[in-house]
Amino acid sequence: MPYTLTFHRVLKAPPARVYKAFIDAQAMSKWLPPAGYTGTVHTHDPKVGGTSKMSFTEFDSGNSHSFFITYKEMVPGEKLVYVDKFDDPNMPGEMPVTVTLKKVMCGTDLVITQAGIPDAIPQEMCNLGWQDSLKQLEQFVEMLTAPGV
Repeated sequence: MPYTLTFHRVLKAPPARVYKAFIDAQAMSKWLPPAGYTGTVHTHDPKVGGTSKMSFTEFDSGNSHSFFITYKEMVPGEKLVYVDKFDDPNMPGEMPVTVTLKKVMCGTDLVITQAGIPDAIPQEMCNLGWQDSLKQLEQFVEMLTAPGV
């Protein structure tokens, strides 16, 4: 049975920068792959109805898996809804992802919900992967923040 995970972070960066990190191909290839993986964005069309294709490659083994992203809703600096779908026919189904951004005094309140995650991905591994990605997102967007922002 597919499952859902939700993550919450407060980042010391403005919502516009955090939003951009979710739709910029170069940024995504840096922060989205979990620890031990590299990321490649093969195609990228970040607009409602647009699609992107990305792959993660395990550094040690060289094993790779790719997935498609279809953008469903985009409100710059506030909300992003997209659907992930693996290229692998053994990983059927779609995984809707909702990203909400809210400006707070110290930066951005970020909530991410990913639904439809297949049982073939152990929940603790998916959770760990997102934790790695979010730590890298935090480092990526916050290192650009000037004092007092």
